[in-house]
Amino acid sequence: METVTVESIPIVVGQEEDGRWWADIESMPGVMAYGATRESAIPAVRALALRVAADCIDHGEEVPAPFAKVFAVA
Repeated sequence: METVTVESIPIVVGQEEDGRWWADIESMPGVMAYGATRESAIPAVRALALRVAADCIDHGEEVPAPFAKVFAVA
């Protein structure tokens, strides 16, 4: 079985004109976070993505596609 981790989910990163950095997981609409640095935006968006996936699990909803293999049971 292929092992997929949160770290392997693609993240797009950019910088606003005011200097703030943003990180976005395009495969999960609405999952975007800001940080003062690139290094702070990336873990912020990963944490948000995990919260979204956990909320789906809590409510018996389908887990977002990027997490299908992260939470797969062999």
